[in-house]
Amino acid sequence: MSILSGKKVLLGVTAGIAAYKSASLVRALIKAGASVRVVMTEASKEFVTPLTLSTLSRNEVHSSFTLEDDDNAMWTNHVELGLWADLMIVAPATANTLSKMANGTSDNLLLATYLSAKCPVYFAPAMDLDMYKHPSSEESFEKLQSFGNVMIPATSGELASGLVGKGRMAEPEDIVHFIQEDILSKLPLKGKKILITAGPTYEAIDPVRFIGNHSSGKMGCELAYRAASLGAEVDLILGPSNIKVTHSLITVHNVVSGQEMYDAAHSVFEQCDVAIAAAAVADYKPVNAAPEKIKKNDATMSIELVKTKDILASLGNIKKEQYLLGFALETENEVENAIKKLKKKNLDGIVLNSLKDKGAGFKTKTNKITFIDKDGTVTPYELKTKTEVAVDIFDKIATKIL
Repeated sequence: MSILSGKKVLLGVTAGIAAYKSASLVRALIKAGASVRVVMTEASKEFVTPLTLSTLSRNEVHSSFTLEDDDNAMWTNHVELGLWADLMIVAPATANTLSKMANGTSDNLLLATYLSAKCPVYFAPAMDLDMYKHPSSEESFEKLQSFGNVMIPATSGELASGLVGKGRMAEPEDIVHFIQEDILSKLPLKGKKILITAGPTYEAIDPVRFIGNHSSGKMGCELAYRAASLGAEVDLILGPSNIKVTHSLITVHNVVSGQEMYDAAHSVFEQCDVAIAAAAVADYKPVNAAPEKIKKNDATMSIELVKTKDILASLGNIKKEQYLLGFALETENEVENAIKKLKKKNLDGIVLNSLKDKGAGFKTKTNKITFIDKDGTVTPYELKTKTEVAVDIFDKIATKIL
């Protein structure tokens, strides 16, 4: 998954020979996880067909202010298109279209949509060498960038005219990469490293049986996705879980036992800015795990247990500048016990769950939390999806580290 995953991208295609590359650009955006809608100028249809772009984008392609059937004429809402998008790309952007964009001309659907867009706008110039160097083109580039639009520089090479020089539209893969890097550079947690533990741990009794718990790891995984969406590089240390996490900014360390999670957490803790211990680590493990399956012979069986290493407390003992957040799952005297844990383990904050709250805890899509700061501030939240809870938690963290 890339930073474009889930983004709504509006692609504007204008009448340049580079329009043939728009098909590959649509594919690259789809591959990155974006939803794509396409607006074309009428003249661009001479270079690439709406059918091609419609098929690749899986959406209707728009090029006219009206759509006509046998009986009626329907208006294409350029305002709706502009408001739908999380970002807009004009590629190829010809000298003609760029000039109109810079001067507020609105004589086709693409330009009307551009003027209605509230999202970031990227443009990828494509024109011949002399046109690219012309003062009017340079003025368009500068004016559009002064509006906050982002220019994706053209490259040098052989042009359609046979000349060799600057004016080639950037390749589709390079356009996608440029946009990803530009988005990342503007995210609040860009450059931050986040450590998150998630899921249960399993402590072997024998090769078949184990001591564990019902944690699915969903809360920790949602935290990882939220951190990545804000630009952070995430080390997700994930115990046994059915959840598959894929994101270009998330490195998953799969572990099974508490000792494995302890070792993995300590291996990355020194380099992180924030550590969140959302895992439900087994508190005890067998003193000796049987090398072979234990046979069911007696009516009862006793297993000698020993405490597992306290990962959160060990991180609290060695932390320097890191912001350290723990989780507490309580069933009685919830706030009091959570505050005791926060102080005992040298935390900067703790997220309290109560099993008494319906819809909270293990194996649910929702959670109900109370966030407690080390200064004693207690902030309760309503029942929300775990995705929304992750947003709330990072909103809190951001106030402490930014």
